[in-house]
Amino acid sequence: MLTLCLSLLLLITNNSNNSQITDKKEEVMKFELIQLPYANDGLEPVISKQTIDFHYGKHLLNYVNTLNKLIEGTKFENAPLEQIVRESDGAIFNNAGQVLNHNLYFTQFSPNGGGEPTGKLAEAIKSTWGSFENFQKEFVAAGTGLFGSGWVWLAKDKDGKLSITKEPNGSNPVVKGLTPIMGFDVWEHSYYLDYQNRRADHLNALWRIIDWETVGKRY
Repeated sequence: MLTLCLSLLLLITNNSNNSQITDKKEEVMKFELIQLPYANDGLEPVISKQTIDFHYGKHLLNYVNTLNKLIEGTKFENAPLEQIVRESDGAIFNNAGQVLNHNLYFTQFSPNGGGEPTGKLAEAIKSTWGSFENFQKEFVAAGTGLFGSGWVWLAKDKDGKLSITKEPNGSNPVVKGLTPIMGFDVWEHSYYLDYQNRRADHLNALWRIIDWETVGKRY
């Protein structure tokens, strides 16, 4: 009888330990490829299905998978994405930045997008640049003039003041204490299949698919 009781106790203890190990593993944060809010061909002709297949399906997926491998066993293993971008450097920063950038980028578009912002965001843009048209021109000029690969962002500070920032490579306005509202990707892989070297044409076309409702909620 004593032997049976000891065996049952050992079994319960082992099951408890295994459960704790499983729970611990499940606690580890793993970033996943975001789901697009539209079909891969939903943004044509502004962004082709072929570009989405490569840009989203290959480039972003690679950033996500690489980031998950890089943060294993580091202090960033369970950190939110924005914190990783703010506090990391090197390869972790590059891949975390690109995951954050692309998550915001791909979810700011809609097949029914275009037009102009409304509400508080529209008022803030007009207050800062005088008109939406002036803002568009300055935004495109910033993206066109950014040397090499990177991003141009509409961002806000803690008081809601807007600014246009140019970020090299995989950086994001969060490193400057700002909140990204809308970003245009000027890495060549984001537009070369559709526009070749015509970066300005690519940037000007993106206004036709901006989902201002989504962007407005970020403000």
